[in-house]
Amino acid sequence: MTIEQYIAWLREHDACDEAIEWCETRADFATGYRDCTNPDWLLWLLEHVGLLDDKRARLFACRCVRYTPLADGRVVWDLLTDERSRAVVEVAERYAVGEATDGELAAARDAARYAAWYAGDAAGDAAWDAAWIAAGIAQCARIREVWPVAEVAAAIAKALA
Repeated sequence: MTIEQYIAWLREHDACDEAIEWCETRADFATGYRDCTNPDWLLWLLEHVGLLDDKRARLFACRCVRYTPLADGRVVWDLLTDERSRAVVEVAERYAVGEATDGELAAARDAARYAAWYAGDAAGDAAWDAAWIAAGIAQCARIREVWPVAEVAAAIAKALA
């Protein structure tokens, strides 16, 4: 697949102008996929080629919580000081691989929501802004771990056929 074919596919699927313009500066799809630092664009792509299944999307979200770095050297997981918040990530991972029930997931989610409500907003806007770029880069790396470039390229090529 050429970059021109990929860009035509993006236009056909109403990708945002910013993503299309960015892709136009790349030599080919694989380079663009590997260089992308915007997780929203990659998740949009995965959804539109039919690869964003519930299991892998759930595992991706859990990886983001466990491994997305913060400006101070910690990861998002370290911010989960209430065990109910950590438990919902663990249950979600088990649910994704068929080792937890709908009821267990719902109970863990409800407990985590209560914990979050009780804790309030401790991080603040400045901390969020400072970590945004590093988090996006790390999340894109997690996406590429779960959905390798060859798999995504093959899905797009199939859609083009």
